[in-house]
Amino acid sequence: METGPLFMTKKETNKEPGEDLILEDYYHLSIQVSLNGLSFCILDSIGKKIVRAESRRFSSRLNPFDAQKELKAFIKSSGVTDYAFSEVVVVHRNDLYSLVPKVLFDPGELPNYLKYNAKILANDLLEYDEIPSFDLVNVYVPFVNINNTIYDFFGDFEFKHHSSVLIESLLASTSGSNETVCFAHVTPEELDLIVLKQKKLVFFNNFSCHTPEDFLYYLLFTMEQLQLDTGETKLRVFGSIEEGDPLFDLCQEYIQHLSLYIPDLPKDISSDGPDLQDHYLEINAF
Repeated sequence: METGPLFMTKKETNKEPGEDLILEDYYHLSIQVSLNGLSFCILDSIGKKIVRAESRRFSSRLNPFDAQKELKAFIKSSGVTDYAFSEVVVVHRNDLYSLVPKVLFDPGELPNYLKYNAKILANDLLEYDEIPSFDLVNVYVPFVNINNTIYDFFGDFEFKHHSSVLIESLLASTSGSNETVCFAHVTPEELDLIVLKQKKLVFFNNFSCHTPEDFLYYLLFTMEQLQLDTGETKLRVFGSIEEGDPLFDLCQEYIQHLSLYIPDLPKDISSDGPDLQDHYLEINAF
């Protein structure tokens, strides 16, 4: 990871009393950054409408420095800088994280929460997101060089980890259910597995997957370790998967209650097409 100054505070819209408000200042920008690709989404916060969205996948997994170069080129070529934003949120997607029960959390012990399941360096910046719905804290390593680039373009901003966004979104979508549900979020390179039971988080992990067989192995092994019956437990799959895909068909051979999970946009947000909606959900809910 690249070290250096980090700018992380939320960007404020400073208006004097009586000063006319500029509509362009009410766009919200969300950016998701990983070593496999980039996404952004622009929301008109007054009209509650998604106005721009775009993604770019890399041909191979990059290091943080090459990802930073791609991000700079992506922002310059996409026209994002033509807008003025009242809020910018960056979502970091990586496997350098650890979920900690809030009762055991001490902000002075961040390296100890990560050192056993993530490779960290002495000069890595460590941060954390609070997930109050589950009384959890997510400790992680953000891409510092990416954050500095975002600051150079847009000024102050907020950032969080992908797993924090995903966990909170799934909890909200299942808040009225007490059943056990296994969610599988699929990307071309990774698998997120989340198990919710009686409104509690039972399991969350991220795996590197390149074939349907990789996916099936991690899925069945996880279910076995958690003693989840493949004939009774519901599996909801979403992301880069559709009915009729080889991956979906393979899962049907082993999981009885399999279905696509199709998240909805928040009730007050609209878009002009499914592509914009998918990009928004990829960053803000997936």
